[in-house]
Amino acid sequence: MTEDRPPFRDPRLPFDQRADDLLGRLTPDERVALLHQFTPAVERLGVAAFRTGQEALHGVAWMGPATVFPQAVGLGATWNDDLVRRVGEAVSREARAMRARDDRVGLNVWAPTVNLLRNPLWGRGEEGYSEDPALTSAIATAYTRGLRGDHPVYWRTAPVLKHWLAHNNETARDTSSASVRPRVLHEYDLRAFRAAVEAGAVAGVMPAYNLVNGRPNHVSPHLRDHLRTWTDRPLLVCSDAGAPSNLAASQGYFATHEEATAAALRAGVDSFTDHGTDSSTITARVRGALDRGLIDPADIDTAVRRQLHVRLALGEFDPDLGPHAGAGAFDTPEHRDLALEAAEQAVVLLANDGLLPLDPAAGQRVAVVGPLADECKLDWYSGALLHRSTPLDGLRERFGSDRVTHAEGADLVRLHCATGTLRVPDAPAAEAGSGAGADGALDPALVPGRTDLPPLTTAADAADGTVFALTDWGGGVLTLRAPDGRYLSVADDRRVRASADQPGGWVVQETFRLEPHGDGHLLRHIGTGGHVSVAADGVKVAAGTDGIAGTDGTAEGDGTVAAPAVFTVETVRRGVDEVTAAAGAADVVVVVAGNDPHINGRETEDRTTLALPEAQDELWRAARAANPRTVLVLASSYPYAVPDAAAELPALLWTAHGGQAAGTALARVLAGDVSPAGRLPQTWYADDADLPDLLDYDVIGGRQTYLYFDGRPLFPFGHGLTYTEFSYADLAVERRGDSVLVAFTVTNTGRVASDEVAQVYVRALAPSVPRPHRELVAHRRVRLAPGERGRLAFRVPLSALGFWDVAHGRWTVEPGPYAFLAGPSSADIRLEAGLRVEGPPPAPRPVPERGLTAADYDEQRGTVLADRTKESGDCVTPAHGGAGELLYRRCDFGPTGVRTAILEVAGTGTVALSLADGTPLARAEAAVPNPPYTYAPLETPLTATAIGVQDLRVTLQGELRLATLHFTRAPD
Repeated sequence: MTEDRPPFRDPRLPFDQRADDLLGRLTPDERVALLHQFTPAVERLGVAAFRTGQEALHGVAWMGPATVFPQAVGLGATWNDDLVRRVGEAVSREARAMRARDDRVGLNVWAPTVNLLRNPLWGRGEEGYSEDPALTSAIATAYTRGLRGDHPVYWRTAPVLKHWLAHNNETARDTSSASVRPRVLHEYDLRAFRAAVEAGAVAGVMPAYNLVNGRPNHVSPHLRDHLRTWTDRPLLVCSDAGAPSNLAASQGYFATHEEATAAALRAGVDSFTDHGTDSSTITARVRGALDRGLIDPADIDTAVRRQLHVRLALGEFDPDLGPHAGAGAFDTPEHRDLALEAAEQAVVLLANDGLLPLDPAAGQRVAVVGPLADECKLDWYSGALLHRSTPLDGLRERFGSDRVTHAEGADLVRLHCATGTLRVPDAPAAEAGSGAGADGALDPALVPGRTDLPPLTTAADAADGTVFALTDWGGGVLTLRAPDGRYLSVADDRRVRASADQPGGWVVQETFRLEPHGDGHLLRHIGTGGHVSVAADGVKVAAGTDGIAGTDGTAEGDGTVAAPAVFTVETVRRGVDEVTAAAGAADVVVVVAGNDPHINGRETEDRTTLALPEAQDELWRAARAANPRTVLVLASSYPYAVPDAAAELPALLWTAHGGQAAGTALARVLAGDVSPAGRLPQTWYADDADLPDLLDYDVIGGRQTYLYFDGRPLFPFGHGLTYTEFSYADLAVERRGDSVLVAFTVTNTGRVASDEVAQVYVRALAPSVPRPHRELVAHRRVRLAPGERGRLAFRVPLSALGFWDVAHGRWTVEPGPYAFLAGPSSADIRLEAGLRVEGPPPAPRPVPERGLTAADYDEQRGTVLADRTKESGDCVTPAHGGAGELLYRRCDFGPTGVRTAILEVAGTGTVALSLADGTPLARAEAAVPNPPYTYAPLETPLTATAIGVQDLRVTLQGELRLATLHFTRAPD
């Protein structure tokens, strides 16, 4: 091989050899530079600049117009692996096509998000697929296979799974710790990641901001101990944005950034996403860590080698080879059809008494009402729309524009203050309009942050003031929209302008709150926290106006005093009245309610309630009072608790925000062109009281998700109706080696063709430990014509019947009886058949031989798991320094018993041991200096001999950490 074509450019050589060759040609400084997200070019080698990370959750995001598919939770609602794989293929083809035009578009895509939707109040629930690990891993595997492509060597894009690990809260997301016991870790959280990695379709993972068991995910030992054992392929670990700095900053886990960077690199982080495009801070920290001996060059080489493998797989060094060397496809008819198909399949029919489908030929007058009736909402991870379809658009197209009326239901208001009534000045002629271009993309002339449009003023004559559409999104969060469609927004100069096409941005600048104040209200701008004031140069947001009394102002940067304005609200027309009138004049009403994905539940912001916003609740009630033939469509990123709507309305549907084809898809479902067959990917609860604390990650002990929830949900996991009926028959269950073959027949017994989502669950009938009420092990979406039947067969791995045995630290399938259940939802089981698994009974814990790891408890109360050391291991500590209790079942103390306990502890507190029957065994005081990572053995004799198989109870109190328990035998 000549130097004109060095080995790293020789496609005949294996990737390992090529990566090592290129690595050997890089200088130490060049290797360090490759550790930052934005790596510079190495011109002397002809190596281009590269960056990790391109958002592609449901389409290529942040890079301009692209095909926008339904939100990830909507893709999860399709329960259709093949469809989701095809969506992944389309997204990866568009990424290639867009990169051919703009080299800022990356091919290392950060998608999908596979965090389980454990708690529906999580603000980022729209990004995940399901609360169930089996469904999540199936959909994630499908999407990553589509993103990767099927070429054996070259990848179309290189997907990175988000966010490792146990991440379900935005509240204090960088400082909170998820307490995840071993059973939950192995049975729940790890399973969401594992299948996709084992399928060979994943290039790597991104750690989450939070801590798990007291240790930041960016130094998680699970990267080494689990993730990298699932595949022989080098996996790339990309940090989340700013997370490396959090290790020494907000988390305070390390004293210096050099220590933090070194620890993350040793734990397995290969690419540091920090300080934007400026790599100097990270590279300086790496060099500082080298100088201090915290890492050595081999640690850097390991990370760089993994990055080079990704670049080789993407064909960077073989630009003329492989199936992905061309530009790819972009906004093709096939992609547009696929976006529509995905949106149709994502619709879930929650309830229907026969009102649906509507007959377009019947000449019915349809009123489409509600805040989302004429909206096609995007989210933080959407691309810009090439095409746009709202429910109003879709229904007018399908039912006839002359038969469809619209009422948004927003209150129309004027805002009066001491100097007059708020007024939007006339925009220059070139700036007028709704903000949407002809292709549906956002018009850059009307994006938030503009400072060249005139700010709001006041009009002395109230009649000259602007009438704003006020929408209450819940929790007192408001948007105000001018008559030309522009939202009030606040730019960097703190002036208030009608300048935004939609609410959006990392910090939303279009939301306000009316706060009672004397005989009127103050208007707080939520994005800045300041109150709106009126000055001679226009309406603006005053700085530092928290805690204002009266109208006292606060000093602005220029020394002037800005007094917050006190507003009175004049309601010109109530939205409820508008809806009532429209509903009363129609034959049928479609209320479209839900959320704006940038408001009240999104990245950085958890929800506070499952309830539908009060203003929206009033709208559907008003519509129903005026017209009983009312359908409620919830277009949202997450579930709502709507028990009254479910009980009182004849039809109820849910769809995630469905992307560019959302409105057309909804209209086709309502008209019966498509029989809805989406299924809920998470439980819909009836009330906030059904939920545990958002930070309670113990799905087993907290009885969370459909797996363990003991109450009655509003709508169960897997629920969804169709416009036809299906029968299930002839269930056969047969053990075949390490698998169980499950087969049954599904028949469409109705009058219309439809998809059906057949679901298979398993339940352990005589478990020795708490097991799920039922657990999904297989599913398939099939299409059947009227009268058509299909025999469905599933091969379920026997391991799917297992659980993590904390007594012996292994996955185990317990012998005993199991029930296999088949039906269209987790609560609608049509068939059941038993299977008995033979084998030796589970052995008790061999306590004298192995002792007990404190984290391997069976039950707990009042404790949390913490980091045993900064590098690895878990321990148990009382929550908030109080008192807690651990229970270890079936501890075998041997025929002669044990007489002494040796407890590995750190900190100060009390440990008490007793048998489950109340017999006290020991009580010891611990006082180990230099907590929390300095442990010492605390030896204490037992006051009674523990003999044979017994349940052991351990009580902890104080600022104490318990790592292990060991026992010495009693003499013969």
